[in-house]
Amino acid sequence: MAPRSPALPLGSPHPHLSRRRLLTTSAATAGALLVGASAASTASATGSATGDPWPDVIPLPNGFRPEGITIGTGPYAYLGSLGDGSIYRVDLRTGAGRVVSAGPGTPSVGLKLDDRGRLFVAGRGQGARVVDVRTGAIIASYTLTTRTPTFANDVFLTPGAAWFTDSFQPALYALPLGRDGRLSGPDEVVTVSLSGAWTQTPGETVNANGITRTPDGKALLVVQSGVGGLHRVNPRTGVTTLVDLGDAAPLANGDGLLLLGRRLYVVQNRQNAIDVFHLSADGRSGIFEGRLSDADFDVPTTVAAHKNRLYLPNARFTTTPTPDTTYAVVSIKC
Repeated sequence: MAPRSPALPLGSPHPHLSRRRLLTTSAATAGALLVGASAASTASATGSATGDPWPDVIPLPNGFRPEGITIGTGPYAYLGSLGDGSIYRVDLRTGAGRVVSAGPGTPSVGLKLDDRGRLFVAGRGQGARVVDVRTGAIIASYTLTTRTPTFANDVFLTPGAAWFTDSFQPALYALPLGRDGRLSGPDEVVTVSLSGAWTQTPGETVNANGITRTPDGKALLVVQSGVGGLHRVNPRTGVTTLVDLGDAAPLANGDGLLLLGRRLYVVQNRQNAIDVFHLSADGRSGIFEGRLSDADFDVPTTVAAHKNRLYLPNARFTTTPTPDTTYAVVSIKC
């Protein structure tokens, strides 16, 4: 597959961080696939205390167990259930939502929406699947690896591929996408083994977790949760180098990643916080800008953005899940 020209960045950097939630500040063929940026509920949501009509806290169905979140061009977020894998769509303006795709009975973890209305879902031990959010139908399913154990955790889309992390194996998986958006066949999965600075912690410790790209679109960024490192990954070779984040604390609870311009948001799940870095264009280094938090966070896992807000689902991993356990999406301004 011929390389493509780099596309525009995913978004523009925000000129400032919200003072209300800023806790601390500091002084300061795989390669070709990457090139480029790339039960109904009407429960009321908790409104903003600042006069903004959009809700700060959006309830989800009891027992839903959210983990991943993605937002398209419209004011709608999609979330996956760690329980039965159902996909829930919520209106960010009102908090109203509904299940748009009944789950297959297996987990939905990280997910991303493309501009064709297709949701790419990491399925933990069940590989990956693609859901048409307009009909709720599963239009493709993939076995990413035959190695065990395996944990397809997160996904990131570029113009040429959908990239998946595996928290239990030292590898990334790419599903090539045709120029017309054609999905890969089940035998077209590309495995890129991680090497270089990457040292895999054996067993079922969470290794590779959140994934995004470098600001220049030439490489991938992957957070290794167990040891707290942020890696820049060459998509052609799988060779990684540690991103120099200066004196910032290790990202030992690093989970979802979100890149807006050159600003990287790293969800620190059990710390109930988001660490914010300003990256170099090539993603080889970054400066810690501060930490965002909110009193409503309860082990947030992933993050997506719409307009001037960040949205994070509370996975509540420190709470034993039951059918009556409450869950929510928390919104903060950025």
